[in-house]
Amino acid sequence: MSDMRTRITDSLKEAMKAKDAERLGTLRLINAAIKDQDIALRVEGKSVGDPEILAILGKMVKQRQESARAYEEGGRLELAEREQAEIKVIEDYLPAQLSDAETEAAVDAAIAETGAESIRDMGRVMGVLKGKYTGQMDFGAVGPMVKARLG
Repeated sequence: MSDMRTRITDSLKEAMKAKDAERLGTLRLINAAIKDQDIALRVEGKSVGDPEILAILGKMVKQRQESARAYEEGGRLELAEREQAEIKVIEDYLPAQLSDAETEAAVDAAIAETGAESIRDMGRVMGVLKGKYTGQMDFGAVGPMVKARLG
């Protein structure tokens, strides 16, 4: 069992004992998303490891950020707050986000590592970044930064 999966399972048990309903609900959603991915990968004879769990958690945070924005725009602040609370629980399991300076340095290093020279090399650069920094940076924001450097 992966380290992350063990951490999440242990946290789930602790939340049950503490009767922390909000945290428990979010942890159950995380577990369900991991199990769904397990089922999808089982066909290929693979299972979910830490890199896949980080990707799942990153996607869950992004979905909740979008929902919170939509709720705020619609004046549904209590629903937006619930989404923000879920984000906080999920982020407990993600590595710390890189600062802007660290992100720029990581992009420069990935470009140097791949020997990227043009926009055609963008996929390789993004692949290196995703391999090293999943859960630590917003790839939607990093894409344009890589494009600008290679353009």
